[in-house]
Amino acid sequence: MTLDTRRVGIALAGFCSFLNLYAPQALLPALAHDFRVTAAEISAVMTAGTISIALTAPFTGVVTDMLGRKRVIVVAMVLVALPTLMVALSGSVQEIVVWRFVQGLALPPVFATALAYVGDEFPPAEVPGVAGIYMMGSSLGGFSGRLIPGVLTDLVGWRPAIGSLALLSLLCAVGFGLALDKERHFVRSEGLKASLRQMMRHLVDPRLIPLYAVGFGVLFNFIAVFTYVNFHLAGPPYGFSPSMLGLIFLTYLVGSATVPSIGRAVARFGRRRFVLGLLILWGIGALLLLTPSVWSILIGLTTCATCGMMCQGVSTGAVTATAKEGRSSAVGLYMTVFYVGGSAGASLPGLAWAYGGWPATVAMVLAVITAMATVVALFWRDPKGA
Repeated sequence: MTLDTRRVGIALAGFCSFLNLYAPQALLPALAHDFRVTAAEISAVMTAGTISIALTAPFTGVVTDMLGRKRVIVVAMVLVALPTLMVALSGSVQEIVVWRFVQGLALPPVFATALAYVGDEFPPAEVPGVAGIYMMGSSLGGFSGRLIPGVLTDLVGWRPAIGSLALLSLLCAVGFGLALDKERHFVRSEGLKASLRQMMRHLVDPRLIPLYAVGFGVLFNFIAVFTYVNFHLAGPPYGFSPSMLGLIFLTYLVGSATVPSIGRAVARFGRRRFVLGLLILWGIGALLLLTPSVWSILIGLTTCATCGMMCQGVSTGAVTATAKEGRSSAVGLYMTVFYVGGSAGASLPGLAWAYGGWPATVAMVLAVITAMATVVALFWRDPKGA
């Protein structure tokens, strides 16, 4: 069997994006201690990146619909290394927040354009599976971005730990440039006005709005769970160190192994039934997070990670398949809503944490899962023949 290097390139794009985006998550208790701030205050480090992505993602899509795919992604993957390095050199939480915001500006050209490439260059029947490969790369990047800094922080401190990710980002850019073919089926937008008109049509498309709503919930729950579980496990009676907190993201590897099966599952069950089943299982996983056993919590995290990744793979694949024109702007809008959800997931659960600790945080996650299931049950529709 001949290796399709395009799929390797798509996986590297996902890896690079999530390597950087969630890197500080396992370090938050250590950062809060070093800078003497609260859990809610240090969560701004996570919020800054997701807010900048939410603000720029749709306009990134408009630009890439005019410029093309591969060259935009390569340049962005190189540029993301600079703010990553500056985070490592920052002397205050405020500086970290600023550079995390800048870092977020470089990420939409990577993932929004990569997913648009998938919609352009692969047959429709292969899109869910390739989107799953992107999610596999994303999950591996998310795991590596938490584990590597967590382990290195215990060995050499958090600054060199974050700095090492800048080098990894540059290596990903080189690998992506070598692996991905130049686009062959890309249809250039007629201009800025035409791209903006396409974006506005996507914004009111009744087929896309329910997909965007699920995207909001997916990242809300991801950020909420995998941010505040660090404070839960760093506190008594667990007392986890940064390395141990990094290791809890081994739960991502299970998601990485299962996500490539998305295409087969969608073909067998249909998008709607499959996602509803995932959301039920996701709720069960969230309930396990309330148990006192570390092993039970890890099973709950694994379940949450797997279900969230698969929901994301289905919904992003559905966006690229549904939007026949201006795919970058359609994906960009999805990413805007997705990262607005992530920003809310970093900040709102902080209020729940302050009010009722970990149980209140998990209760908020369960409420969002219920809302997502309602949207899918009432408004998602499978394409004919699915």
